[in-house]
Amino acid sequence: MNKLALLASGSGSNVENFYNYFKNNHDIEISIVLCNNPKAFVIERCRRLGIPCVVINRTQFYNSDEIIEVLKSYSIDFIVLAGFLWLIPDNLIKAYNRKMVNIHPALLPKFGGKGMYGDNVHKAVVEHKEVKSGITVHYVNENFDEGEIIFQAECPVLPDDTYAEVAAKVHELEYAWFPRIVERLLKE
Repeated sequence: MNKLALLASGSGSNVENFYNYFKNNHDIEISIVLCNNPKAFVIERCRRLGIPCVVINRTQFYNSDEIIEVLKSYSIDFIVLAGFLWLIPDNLIKAYNRKMVNIHPALLPKFGGKGMYGDNVHKAVVEHKEVKSGITVHYVNENFDEGEIIFQAECPVLPDDTYAEVAAKVHELEYAWFPRIVERLLKE
């Protein structure tokens, strides 16, 4: 049994997508969600789905090994950043080297880095008149969006697309591919 921890900061739509994808899989389980935002809707989603959710703070995350101890207590094998907005500290990267992935809502290396998340990314794609966008699944390292790329999928950006239309296309790719790529990595 592979045990996943998901880290989230917002609504938790990716958490629910992972839950639905893996709920009948007896080899992979979402064991815990860690959330850094006590007002995030993901907490309610986890309650509804029956997934343990722990709210964490900056001190726990950056100035201690408390998060690693929580993950060990759940026997976590793999970590998925599912809309998590904090930079991952070195101690966690070392503890889960090549066992932690993130998804970025653009085709890295374009439109990545600090501050490039959610609508900020889609607005930048439209403003730069890109002809395509997409998703990038990558390993997590010490820098925002610079880890080794594992997988990319793309979608067209039409000249009259709004950033919201680009976001909708990218979300479709996220929901279709992210759990599948994690499943593939766990089977390798």
